[in-house]
Amino acid sequence: MLTKSNLNLTQLYGLSCLRVLMGWYFLYEGVVKFLDPNWSAFAYLKNSPGSNIWSSLADNASLLNVIDFLNTWGLIAIGLGLILGLLSKLASVSGAILVMLYYLSYPPTVASQNFQLTGDHVLWVDKNLIFAVVLLVLSFFPTSQFIGIDRLLFKQKNSIDE
Repeated sequence: MLTKSNLNLTQLYGLSCLRVLMGWYFLYEGVVKFLDPNWSAFAYLKNSPGSNIWSSLADNASLLNVIDFLNTWGLIAIGLGLILGLLSKLASVSGAILVMLYYLSYPPTVASQNFQLTGDHVLWVDKNLIFAVVLLVLSFFPTSQFIGIDRLLFKQKNSIDE
């Protein structure tokens, strides 16, 4: 449990701000995909230099519909969870898993530099890997139990002033 001895107010607010900003990024990405009737993960998966597995997922129309649905609503749910501090540990870990799937489908290696659709010039470390690590770090600090709906849900006596 977090107490004043291991997290001060500046750290708490800093980590909470990071949680909310990451949530906004996920929420916005999901809403944009939801509002675009032509959006699909097809091109992303089909052109993946990561493995033939990703391309084969795009070839199955039924599976692609499931992937599109899960990706869109997963982004929205993760984003809302992080912003609202609602089951934020689950949201953080889920977000880390999701962006690691993005990372694995487009690994930032020398061989894949010609295939990158992002325009980023990266090697080994890209925004997806950074996001995954940030989300995992956030999962270790339950800031939502102080600033978020989790505080109400779990009704623990959590106070940074203890």
